[in-house]
Amino acid sequence: MNWRGLLLLLLLLGWPAQARYWQLEVKGGIGPGTSDFIVTELNQAQIDKPAFVLLTMDTPGGLYSATRDIITAILESRIPVVVYVSPGGARAASAGTYILYASHVAAMAPGTHLGAATPVQIGGPSLPGTPAEKDKNEDEDKQESSSPGGSAMERKTLNDAIAYLRSLAQLRGRNADWAELAVRDAATLTATEALEQNVIELIADGIPALLQGLDGRELQLHGSSYTFSSIGLQAEQRQPDWRQRFIITISNPNIAYLLMLVGMYGLLLEFYSPGFGVAGVTGAICLMLALLALQMLPFSTTGLALLGLGLALMVAEGLSPSFGILGGGGLVAFVIGSVLLFDTPDQAFRVAWPFIAAFTMFSLVLILVVVRMIVKQRHAAPVSGAVAMVGEQGIALTAIAPTGTVLVQGERWQAHSQAPIAANQTVVIVAVEDLTLNVAPAKETQS
Repeated sequence: MNWRGLLLLLLLLGWPAQARYWQLEVKGGIGPGTSDFIVTELNQAQIDKPAFVLLTMDTPGGLYSATRDIITAILESRIPVVVYVSPGGARAASAGTYILYASHVAAMAPGTHLGAATPVQIGGPSLPGTPAEKDKNEDEDKQESSSPGGSAMERKTLNDAIAYLRSLAQLRGRNADWAELAVRDAATLTATEALEQNVIELIADGIPALLQGLDGRELQLHGSSYTFSSIGLQAEQRQPDWRQRFIITISNPNIAYLLMLVGMYGLLLEFYSPGFGVAGVTGAICLMLALLALQMLPFSTTGLALLGLGLALMVAEGLSPSFGILGGGGLVAFVIGSVLLFDTPDQAFRVAWPFIAAFTMFSLVLILVVVRMIVKQRHAAPVSGAVAMVGEQGIALTAIAPTGTVLVQGERWQAHSQAPIAANQTVVIVAVEDLTLNVAPAKETQS
């Protein structure tokens, strides 16, 4: 029996594992968290060697640096990467178009589209320097105004993006001319049009149809021939780990915006109403997380400064009412700072307008109502404790010359007086020193 069990164990160990492919999902804006997830999985795939990596995608675009990292990982991968725009109604816009062109096999589901890959840059004019530089800038501006295509920086950005996408198209043998149109004119294509114009290789209605279409397809992979054998493969769903999910969450502009405001509010409340430190600790943690998120996102220092100025002006309105001048100015600065906080034209990485409106009204109410109540409470007369006893009246239980005992608020206290006080005489408390009351005859305070 022992040799039979050993033989069975050896057979099981030597039996080939069932072939599989990895499936990754990209949904929403492509940011640092998504980039970290895809790059990490592609690097791990070089070790575990699945049959291929399937990247299902539905994205409105993403950040330039994150997109570059993903494309670099795809180009260096020795495991085929298949990008599949799905389900129906999905899109591979902007950054998604670049990733689709970089893939070894590009596929789309019916009812999807791609394109609109024009880079948009937000920025103001540079400040003039020396007179010579000013004259040079004016000459350049005249040349730029007479030439089509906008400013020199815009043309550089546009031409760089065109060259980048054309190089990907030429590498994969796809339509390079349409790639240029996607960047220059923000052209878009449906799935059927993309197949007709050699932008993609497959149209598949679902994963089973995609596997069927991939089977037997050949491609060149780093100088060697690779043939897909996708029939019967099992999918292995790959999910982000806790660290990547955390990065994806806090790098959402709305979440980063929320963390920053909660951090500011927490520190503000702790400053004006010191207590157990809950508000201060919570605010400090949220502010640190917000700074971590801002480090990964293309934020604008001008927007951040306007946001802080708006909060400061609204706080000033709460401390010293100015008939709405400070509060109104703070409200305007707060809204403008919120809009300009993230310096990117991609709507997937801008703070949503409903979010800005809700937090603007919340901030205004919080500053004008809560802060004003806290300040009013701090300036109110004390109602308990030793300080609150000053001015209270009592009865001398014994003669006070210069010490004795008095009854105040139903309690016996040791008392001291500069003037002699007879027993049962009304006294008034002048000061409290430890457990001794400094008192004086009540008639002296009334004269």
